[in-house]
Parts: sequence; C-alpha cells; structure tokens
Amino acid sequence: MGTFLSRLPRFRSSRARTLVAAAAATVAVVSASTADAQEILLTGPLAGAPAVRKLRLHREGRIELAPTVSFTLLDEYQRHIIPGLRVTYHPLDWLGFGVWGGYGFGIQTNLADELQKVGIEDRRCADNPSSIGCFLTEVNLTRAGNNPPGDPARTGTLGGDQLGAMTWFVAPEVTAVPFRGKIALFASVFADADIAFFAGPAFVGLRERKACGGTDDNGAARPACADSFSLTDRVAIAPTFGLRLNFYATDFVGFGAEFRGFPFSWNTAGFDNHGTGQDNAFPDQKVDGADSEFKFNTAMSVYATIAIPTKIKTTE
Repeated sequence: MGTFLSRLPRFRSSRARTLVAAAAATVAVVSASTADAQEILLTGPLAGAPAVRKLRLHREGRIELAPTVSFTLLDEYQRHIIPGLRVTYHPLDWLGFGVWGGYGFGIQTNLADELQKVGIEDRRCADNPSSIGCFLTEVNLTRAGNNPPGDPARTGTLGGDQLGAMTWFVAPEVTAVPFRGKIALFASVFADADIAFFAGPAFVGLRERKACGGTDDNGAARPACADSFSLTDRVAIAPTFGLRLNFYATDFVGFGAEFRGFPFSWNTAGFDNHGTGQDNAFPDQKVDGADSEFKFNTAMSVYATIAIPTKIKTTE
C-alpha cells in the first residue's frame, strides 16, 4: 500500500491524496473478501453438497395408474363426460411416457333441447311438409313422424340423427415435470405437489352425420340430404397438450386435476355449413367433409393416482 501511495503523483491538495488512498484501501479489502469467499466455496463444509437432501422421488422408476373423469368445455350442442384411465412410466422423476384413453358419453345442451322442441317437435313437418319453415330447414333439421322411404334409421331426434359426438379417445403422451414443491393447509397439513406439462397425438372416435347430397368419391349419387338423416363413425387425429397439477397424499396415493386441449375439425351440428365449387355457393344442399369446422376442443379432468411400486425413493 505504501509503495502504491509513494508512486501517486503529487497532488496540490492533500484532500485529493486522502480520497485516492481510501479508494485503494477499499479495493484491497474487497479483493481479500472475494478470496476468502472462494476458499469457503471450494473447501468449506458445504463443498460438493447437493442443493436438496432427502428429496422424495414420487415418480422415478414407478408406474402411475390414474383413473380419470373428464368433462368437455364450451360445447355447442352436446357436452361429453369421459371416464378413462391414464398409465404413465417415469424413467426419471421429471420425465414420463404414457397413454390416456377414455369413452365419451354425450349429453345434449340447453341449446340442443330448445332446437329439438322449437325446430322439430313444434314444426311438425310430417303434417305440413310444404310450410316455409320446413322448406328452409329440410336439409339441416331432422323431422319427427313417419320416416321417408329409404330412410328407416331416422329417429326424429337431433342426438340420434345428426349431432356430432366424441365417442372414444386414445392419446399417447410425453410428460415433463419442471416444477415441484409443497403445499400447506392452515400451516398444519402438508403435501408434496408438482406441475406437469404433457403433449402427444390424440386419436378421437367421432360420430357425425352421414354424408348426403351430391356424389361420393366414386361418382355415385348420394341420397338427398332432405331425406337422409343418420350417423356414421370416423377417426380424427389431432394434437393434444395440457397442464396437470399433482398432489401426493401418501407415498403411493395422490390426486390432481388437468386441463387438456385437442383441436380438430368436425361438424358438431350436422348442418350444411359451407358451400363448395368454384364460387363456394351456399347452401349447396350437401353435407360432407367441406362442412366441418375447426374447433379448439378442451376438457377438464380430475383423477386419483396409484404408484407402483408403493415404496418411494429418496435422494441422499
């Protein structure tokens, strides 16, 4: 320090020399403190210690069985209740591979019930088929009463004749668990918890109105839509992704909730929604794939989990 000060230029003011000396002393103290901190980090009692000790690994090396009940959201004509099962294997605590599947039960919304009453039952097209209401809706609304020739499958109900429904689901998925911690209830009840994200392809069984009007792919004429109301099945392939909240009540039993999205195009009402041809004439008196509309389908699920083996692992 003395050597450093001796090399300082001679300032006309003693006050300036004092400020420079104080700055040099501060630099020396900070350097010494930094060296001491580095020495503690490298050779102290915490050197090489893990960030968390005795961490409970709820997933690593285990298979999770999760019975689920899902409910679709924002449905126009039919909401769905989907009991199902998810099976997931976690090679690592933060990574899992699994599959979810379920069977859907459709329940008509109030909108569908009102449409059934006003548009079909009160319309009485079987008694007055030439009325203006029956003429304007003959392609888009089924009719109550006697079935027309060649259409014995008509039921006279929206759900039985034309409303789309999701009937089954199979979804392989990859799960990542980036966040974990604990929750406390009234500072007396504690439980491990984590947040997981998942994504994968979804295979969805659909039941939609059978194509009518125009011609099929082979050029054969299809039945006129005014006289053809029935349902057929197909499979839609879509991405599925979402967010899952897990809570662990014991070492091998837990519960949680998830939000899932699975967007794809389908015809939820069985209507002649769009025109076809060069000028997209509408309506075109046909119901086919061109009338499908993109829907961002979503569902909320609740579930319980059982982990196998039942004994939990912990870190050192």
